[in-house]
Amino acid sequence: MTEPAAVFSANRVVACNAVARRSRIRRGMRRREAQSNCPELVVFAADDGRDARLFEPVARAVEALVVGVEVVRPGLVAVPVDGAAPYFGGEHALVERLVDEVSAAAGVECQVGIAEGLFAATLAARRGEFVAPGRVAEFLAPLPVTELDQPGAERAELVDLLRRLGLKTLGAFAELPERDVANRFGTAGLLAHRLARGRSERPPLRRRPPPELTLTEEFDPVVERVDVAAFLAKGLAARFCAGLAGHGLACTRLGIHAVTEDGEHLGRVWRCAEPLTPAGVADRVRWQFEGWLRAPKGHRPTSGVVRLRLEPEETVEGRSLQLALWQNGGSDEEDERAARAFVRVQGLLGPEGVLTPLLDGGRDPAGRVRLVPWGDPRERTNPPDATWPGRLPSPSPATVLDRPVPAQVFDATGRAVALTPRDQLTAPPRDLTIGGARRKVVGWAGPWPLTPDRRRPGPRRARLQLLLAGERDEPPEAVLVHCAGTENPLWTVEGVYD
Repeated sequence: MTEPAAVFSANRVVACNAVARRSRIRRGMRRREAQSNCPELVVFAADDGRDARLFEPVARAVEALVVGVEVVRPGLVAVPVDGAAPYFGGEHALVERLVDEVSAAAGVECQVGIAEGLFAATLAARRGEFVAPGRVAEFLAPLPVTELDQPGAERAELVDLLRRLGLKTLGAFAELPERDVANRFGTAGLLAHRLARGRSERPPLRRRPPPELTLTEEFDPVVERVDVAAFLAKGLAARFCAGLAGHGLACTRLGIHAVTEDGEHLGRVWRCAEPLTPAGVADRVRWQFEGWLRAPKGHRPTSGVVRLRLEPEETVEGRSLQLALWQNGGSDEEDERAARAFVRVQGLLGPEGVLTPLLDGGRDPAGRVRLVPWGDPRERTNPPDATWPGRLPSPSPATVLDRPVPAQVFDATGRAVALTPRDQLTAPPRDLTIGGARRKVVGWAGPWPLTPDRRRPGPRRARLQLLLAGERDEPPEAVLVHCAGTENPLWTVEGVYD
């Protein structure tokens, strides 16, 4: 692609091509700033399924040349070059063959880098560089410390803290004593410190997984749709990780192998820098089925999947299994048990049977709360910290009504209170009537005008907070009300405060 392009999630750049990077587009940049730097920027929304489907031909092309290909995430594969390079006549010759093979088979260009360790190799690939053995630390030293925040690593807070401490480059961070890093930044900081020094993500000694940890599942009827595979993957992932946890292990390389009704054998190995959680396993199964079942004709299976095998290719000690000191009796084991229960409920009621709330950005209290099915990615679609003109000031109501309740607001003379053209009240509110029951207003705040939508002109609108007198011996109650219209206003109750 010769045009600058970027993928956005929650109005921030999560990925961009080389052309966009030359136009000063970087990951984490806000959409408005990115389009200001590059007005011709082509914008795409984040879609893991689409990325997995489009990347499968690339992984297949690389796998045709080199044995032991590991998919890190859609868009990135790790290739062992020690054995393959001599066969093709050296590392440069191997890279040329890989580029040509991917271009011919998938019709896309790729960037290749060689270095010791996945982290350094990823950064080398972005720059198209070959890092000689023993020179990894020298290669990493001048790079910005923001490179530690790779997709899926969740090191944004750590990187922000390092920058505020004046550690702008990986070399500056690597110079800190390891003991001081462990005391100040904990386990996550110690892992990042290893990466900055050019070390491996984990120590080289790993445990060989027992064969009984492999999970095999038979499907009847066969699986021919991605959404069905994604739903089944949630339960399989929970059982798979529970089996590993029983042996004090966590998976870092996951083999996903399938057999179709016609006897075709499919397989792929996924590599992860951090131990995989049940959600991580389910995501990778879903991504892999995206690549298999939605591949172009001639590359997709000729029939549905009848057997799926999840195999832990590599394991480490399960750090998350130790009971934390300050959890007050709670543990990750109990969380896993609850997660498995949720999955069983979904099996009975469907994916929408278990929903979890997610606070998102927006102006309306109801619009800021989004219900996400259990196991689905909890990604914000709107940045909560953005400027939302007309947004209700804190605190938000504790209870937001699904359907606003019609109401009426009267002043001391019994006349209906309305809005003026200047977004003021015609009179102080005195009484609130809901369903024929009248409540006395003992205090109020507002109004807060709502910014009108120029594309859909309508009546003036505003919100108020009303403090209602308690009935009998009950304490006062605060509600959030909405008013629309300067004449014959329409009042509704939107929320209740604790």
